[in-house]
Amino acid sequence: MLLVSQFTLLGRTTNGRRPSFDGAAPPDLAKRLYEQIAADLRACGTPVETGVFAAQMQVALVNDGPVTFVVDSKERR
Repeated sequence: MLLVSQFTLLGRTTNGRRPSFDGAAPPDLAKRLYEQIAADLRACGTPVETGVFAAQMQVALVNDGPVTFVVDSKERR
């Protein structure tokens, strides 16, 4: 598993043009959660590679699986 932190996954875009990140965890808590998830996965025997928390990274992916999920909030205001 490749585990990469990305705060923009929590951006709320239902109000105006700019996303709100108010619901994101503070950086110190987010880093602890990120590290705990990696540790829990490894403890279950899952091979895990991680990105660098809070770093600017470029990640490439080849999606070669039977399922692709597109997440789109239907909540409109």
